Amino acid sequence: MNDLLPRPQSVVSTGSGSFDLSPGDTVSGPAGLVRAVRQALAALDLRPVEAATAAVAVEADASLGAEAYRLEVTAGGVRIAAADASGAFYAGQTLRQLLPDAAFRSVPAGGSVPQVRVEDAPRFSWRGAHLDVARHFLPKREVLRMIDLMAAHKLNRLHLHLVDDQGWRFESRAYPRLHEVASHRPQTITSYYREEPAYDGVPHGGYYTLDDLAEIAAYGRARAVTIVPEIDVPGHASAVLAAYPEFDARATGGREPEPFGVLERWGISPAILSPLPPTVEFLTVVLDELLGALGETPYVHLGGDECVLDDWAASPEITAFQAELGLSGLSEVHAWFLRRLADVLAERGSRAVVWDEAFVSGMLRPDTIVMPWRGAGVARRAAGAGHDVVQTPIFPLYFDYAEASSEQEPVAIGDAITLADVAGFEPVPGVWTEEEGGRVLGAQFQLWSERLPDGRAVDYRAWPRGCALAEVAWSGSADDSFPVRLERHLGRLDALGVEYRPPAGPRPWQRGGTGRRRHRPGVIRVDEAMKHVEELALTADSTRPSL
Repeated sequence: MNDLLPRPQSVVSTGSGSFDLSPGDTVSGPAGLVRAVRQALAALDLRPVEAATAAVAVEADASLGAEAYRLEVTAGGVRIAAADASGAFYAGQTLRQLLPDAAFRSVPAGGSVPQVRVEDAPRFSWRGAHLDVARHFLPKREVLRMIDLMAAHKLNRLHLHLVDDQGWRFESRAYPRLHEVASHRPQTITSYYREEPAYDGVPHGGYYTLDDLAEIAAYGRARAVTIVPEIDVPGHASAVLAAYPEFDARATGGREPEPFGVLERWGISPAILSPLPPTVEFLTVVLDELLGALGETPYVHLGGDECVLDDWAASPEITAFQAELGLSGLSEVHAWFLRRLADVLAERGSRAVVWDEAFVSGMLRPDTIVMPWRGAGVARRAAGAGHDVVQTPIFPLYFDYAEASSEQEPVAIGDAITLADVAGFEPVPGVWTEEEGGRVLGAQFQLWSERLPDGRAVDYRAWPRGCALAEVAWSGSADDSFPVRLERHLGRLDALGVEYRPPAGPRPWQRGGTGRRRHRPGVIRVDEAMKHVEELALTADSTRPSL
């Protein structure tokens, strides 16, 4: 009982005995809640029955809040109460942790559960993971697996970064060149920051069909995980412009510029979409395809980050459009463009989410959610302006940074963000006002994939730091017992087959070695990076590239 993760609000031992659960035992209660409990406890293969004497009895309790639950184990059985399917699912996940680790394997397993009463509810409604499948594509099976791992940790928002300079990652039947042309590149850069450029000569690519996206969304919903798709616009546009150069800002006024290709390197590209109405119409069609595949989609991320507006400034047609709209500068055109797309989403029942550069102009829709990656300063400004905020700062929530400044680590964008750094994160700083703090929906860790080429690399970077973020986002903080509970929890990750980074350091085969996977300690330090981007967030408008 002392090893539950994330930590519940209340755990009380109610006796010295236990209750034995076996595969094929019975479960009773409202169909939707029973279905959620069975999903969480797949290893038990519980059989629905009408009888009140079922081994696991589930009841609806409207007095409990969203995602909350009550779990009681007695000598006579298990009793679960929840107001919604998510709460019932999370009760099942807690019960799973009370069973032996075999409950986390893919074969039927049961065991003894101690007598206990758990009362629980999350501190934050947004407990997220961001997965960049644009820089390096991950097959559908890896996305489904990430959903499973999130669900086991009561994380509930999977932010899929589907579009960037290096690739477009979903099918479009209206604009098929997006997946035929923009979804792959001939090679990928392998050299590191400030090194002579070198490339691997290996084609890379892939995309999800609309049917794949429908499956991913349904799979997530069954596990209390909401998919948050991202189409990053108007910048980071090399891939989309490789497919449809007519939407290039340089192509306005009858010009025919040299076309962009799908980017083979990392960093900020000058490629940017035209903000004119034809581009909005094009993206509206694509968004409709995306929403049609995903089904009910409460949130859609529009990006808005790291936009280089030089090509807008060089276009008489775009500057004339700015004057026609009565806008004072191109940063306001940037904001107008994103607000117009947010209006499109609102008409379809979805809220827009943006990175913090899009907030600077102050022209966003009031219901737009801001992800302030550049630190607490811009986060507080966004919250103070009335925007809901999801905390996503580089430090300590960019998990593409190494866990240690050591040559033993595999290559990372920089160093170091430790497990303790994540466990010590406070999503609502103490100096914020109550009103500002009330705007924080939660927190989310980021897995940017420049240095994450496959699922094994993702496992290494995500866990167990993701366990710490789950603790912070669900429980509100990680207490002194977290290291001990985490050590016990690693046995569950082993049973799940997660190739996590051991807290003591990488296993021999996980090390960077001497080849191109070698880490360069100290080349980019996270503290220096944070100082730089926080300065930009306080002084720069959305036209200025960030780190």
